[in-house]
Amino acid sequence: MPQTAPSLAPGHDLVTMAHAAIRAVEAMLSDAATKVRERVVLDGQPVARLLDRQQRATHGLAWLATYVEAVRQLTAYAERMHGNGRLSGIEELLVRIGLGEYLAQILGGIPISQGEIVRPADLGLSVAAVAARMTPAVEALIASGNTAQHRALLVELMCSAHGATIGACGLDDTLETIREQMRKFANNEVAPHAQTWHRTNSYIPLDIIARMSDLGVFGLTIPENFAGMGLGKESMCVVSEELSRGYIGVGSLGTRSEIAAELILGSGTEKQKHTWLPKIASGEVLPTAVFTEPNTGSDLASLKTRAVRDGDVYRVHGNKTWITHPVRADLMTLLVRTNPKELGYRGLSMLLAEKPRGDDDNPFPVAGMTGTEIEVIGYRGMKEYEIAFDGFEVKAENLLGGVEGLGFKQLMSTFESARIQTAARAVGVAQSAMEQAFTYSRNRVQFGEPIVNFPRVADKIAMMAVEIMIARQLTYYAARQKDSGRRCDLEAGMAKLLAARVAWAAADNAVQIHGGNGFAMEFPISRILCDARILSIFEGAAEIQAQVIARRLLDGTN
Repeated sequence: MPQTAPSLAPGHDLVTMAHAAIRAVEAMLSDAATKVRERVVLDGQPVARLLDRQQRATHGLAWLATYVEAVRQLTAYAERMHGNGRLSGIEELLVRIGLGEYLAQILGGIPISQGEIVRPADLGLSVAAVAARMTPAVEALIASGNTAQHRALLVELMCSAHGATIGACGLDDTLETIREQMRKFANNEVAPHAQTWHRTNSYIPLDIIARMSDLGVFGLTIPENFAGMGLGKESMCVVSEELSRGYIGVGSLGTRSEIAAELILGSGTEKQKHTWLPKIASGEVLPTAVFTEPNTGSDLASLKTRAVRDGDVYRVHGNKTWITHPVRADLMTLLVRTNPKELGYRGLSMLLAEKPRGDDDNPFPVAGMTGTEIEVIGYRGMKEYEIAFDGFEVKAENLLGGVEGLGFKQLMSTFESARIQTAARAVGVAQSAMEQAFTYSRNRVQFGEPIVNFPRVADKIAMMAVEIMIARQLTYYAARQKDSGRRCDLEAGMAKLLAARVAWAAADNAVQIHGGNGFAMEFPISRILCDARILSIFEGAAEIQAQVIARRLLDGTN
């Protein structure tokens, strides 16, 4: 039977209570940070070995801070929507359920992976200390937030909604127009073929890439004076989200160009900017990032691939791994060690390494470069390779910025954008999982009725919608911080950390809703599950991401 709309306090009262709750959880975060500092800080600075020993506490602090920021941004969203007269129906339920659930988890335990829950006691907080932060506003939002009645009503409203997203996202008309354009492209030209590309491990067709170029995907954030569109990172989020909703491989093609363009724009010489940026923007040049090495992972300081200057070229020797889309790439942003005497970050440089495009028959048609494909369960369409360099030549003039030893610093400057973009991809994958689950649950009839009518199915879908909106708002916030020119590594890391978990949870629950069919390769959700799994690993594994966030929270620079 249709749910009766619950008696809800006016939007103004909801926003007022949410702000009061923010003050409470901010105080709890401050209490936790003080307790964790006692374990890991000596002489005013975090000690690496203590951070490692106390990972449960430090990573838990990172997750707590992420949740507090998520509550802030969900509240900011509610405030904007209320101010525009649009906080009603679906939007209000998303906010209420989201605030109630995240506040409850802050007080009771935050799931940081499938088998790990961080509780206040892990952060050194006693029951009394937590109770002291349990204000009337927090109690009220928890009690009236994530209720069975609200979840059921949300799913009922979703059944009659026809928007691109569940709930308006609070973006301006320009960004919504971009979303509509990208969604139409993904629906018509990507999603119908994604399962075939995945199952056959095929490259995304070049005509799809050409169409993406026509739509401006590769030049989205490149300045207009370099033939780009000159838009901000928030537009990148919308584009990445919608393309990844169609197929993560298509959404990720833009990442290659985004990283390369930001490296060149921020650190390149004027000649390098004018040479490469227009070609990247037009899609004439497809870049790939060549950073990771066997046995290094996130430990970039230990990279061994070396580049030796020989007249007007560098000769590169060494091995790289987990390189995405290298065969068809025209340009590699290649991190190498140019000073073998300097074993740390200072010995690293970035090369803009040109190469001819290859194909499956002849992947690397150039001297000094060979490769072996790494077969993967998901994130297909571009192919992953391990690459060996044996005297591969790079023009000396293609040393990024023209100065050796700056490679790590140059790469670090792109991490914020890369993690924001990955968070947006995760939101798109989560959105795709939710859409698959919702459609299936409305069509699948068991025991005489659609399975969406059963509470535990509907509850899963409701929480997907709620957490997707939370992750989306946190991601957009990080993008706006980046667009404003502020340092946003903390916000970007939080967005990526949470969105990746949300994507995996959405995909996993969507498979459960499909039942046995979710385990069948013919159903798209089986692919989406595989694609979602990589999101908490690349661009900084969740554990590394939590470590970075924790260090920033504890070192006094936050």
